[in-house]
Amino acid sequence: MAHENDYHIGSMDISQHKKAYAGFLTFSKWSFAGIMLIMIFLAIFRTN
Repeated sequence: MAHENDYHIGSMDISQHKKAYAGFLTFSKWSFAGIMLIMIFLAIFRTN
């Protein structure tokens, strides 16, 4: 367990966190684009 005097503000390495968040944003953008394309395709080729 960390003691109060062992912690230094801003000393944690967060590079992996930043990479994971960037990957999440990229995945979200591409997923949204793909869903929009599917919705457009369905709207154009719908049958009544």
